[in-house]
Amino acid sequence: MTRLSQSVDRATALLRNGDLAADATVRELLTETTQRRSLDLSDLSPAEQAALIAARSQELQPSADALAERIIEAERKGRGFVTKFGIDPTGAEVHLGHSVPMLILSRFQRMGHDLVFIVGDMTAKIGDPSGRSDERPALTDADIARNLATYREQVTPFFDFDRAQFRHNGDWLREVNLPKIIEITAQIPVSMPLQREDFRKRLEAGQGLTLAELMYSVAMALDSVETECDLEVGGIDQFLNMQMCRKVMDICGQVPELVVATSLIEGTDGTGAKMSKSKGNYVPLTAPPGEIFGKIMSVPDRLVEPYFRALSEWLDPELAVTAERIAAGSLHPMDLKKILAGEVTAALHGVDAAMRAREEFVARFSKRTFGEVADLPTVADASVSVTEVVKALGFAKSNGDVRRVAQQNGLRLVIESDGGQEQVTLSADDAREPLATVAKDKLDGRTGDYYLKVGRKLARVAATT
Repeated sequence: MTRLSQSVDRATALLRNGDLAADATVRELLTETTQRRSLDLSDLSPAEQAALIAARSQELQPSADALAERIIEAERKGRGFVTKFGIDPTGAEVHLGHSVPMLILSRFQRMGHDLVFIVGDMTAKIGDPSGRSDERPALTDADIARNLATYREQVTPFFDFDRAQFRHNGDWLREVNLPKIIEITAQIPVSMPLQREDFRKRLEAGQGLTLAELMYSVAMALDSVETECDLEVGGIDQFLNMQMCRKVMDICGQVPELVVATSLIEGTDGTGAKMSKSKGNYVPLTAPPGEIFGKIMSVPDRLVEPYFRALSEWLDPELAVTAERIAAGSLHPMDLKKILAGEVTAALHGVDAAMRAREEFVARFSKRTFGEVADLPTVADASVSVTEVVKALGFAKSNGDVRRVAQQNGLRLVIESDGGQEQVTLSADDAREPLATVAKDKLDGRTGDYYLKVGRKLARVAATT
């Protein structure tokens, strides 16, 4: 029995028989699944390795069998099996969407294969055009240097860089001369990059498309040539770029790389758009534990299973057990979402931090006391309107935002006392009145600790008079 199957058996037993609403059970489960993120997978056979990778790939080209054969061939030749992942520093933050292919790459490293992590300091000057409806703004050297500053630190939770290469593609792309570019591009039909739907749409709409953007995938392909990689991992939006890598490697006399393309995860806003910094629906890898936990808890329930598949080490048999329990009514969907939030938080900050974030979330948004939460903002002046209080706290940007929250029954006054917790829903009209007046009218002089709740956000009210 492999180390992975033993871990899955232990987790499955907890999932099948444990009280998944209990902190003790959740801690034990998170400890098991978080340790799995660093589990030595070298005892898996090449076929088992390929099957594990294929199970979380949207595309594996040419096939899982070909992957197993390539691993066997590398072993037979006594060389490392080289896997590659690249990311352009077009922004300062790496987010959970980027971590989906990185988790696959981490598995390859733990299988004992060689890992090359490439930061595209040169390709960032072009900017990956994948999925864009317009050209990216040009980045200066200073922009790129600033974005690069913390990249390695941000992705460290996924890799052991003592056993991996961390390289910048400017180191070799700056040395590529014009004759070499002509030699390569003379063998690439223009129709190949123009297969991209995003390029065709831009041309049909009369929008700009530069030669540099057409060349992006060729420059990216030279990374594969430089590293002589066996396999590249990327999001499905990179699939055509990775096809170009295969083509250019063949032109340069190398065996084309295999391609693993992972699904794109939806953003936290539930609109169906992919997680993206430009849309603001992302979770930064550097976010504090409470923020990560809270943002995962805010996603629609329909994203729980896709997030588990993309962001955790859970396997299909484990997900099947939770689905059975939910169908049978022995597991509440909210409890499963809390486990997911803990899983993601623990991956970046550890199990202890994840459990603290869980406790704080429960204290904020359940029947347990809000008084347990130590870092709540405080309303010091209750003489101004509720709307002004909410804006001052940063919980809303405008009067209209406050009105919409109130219309959705998300604006509430809460009082906690020895007798428990009571919540009173405030209307849009109430929001125009001074907070002290509203508290007096709505809570009828009851004593206790006062809180203002705006959607999922909470503030302590120091005084209401």
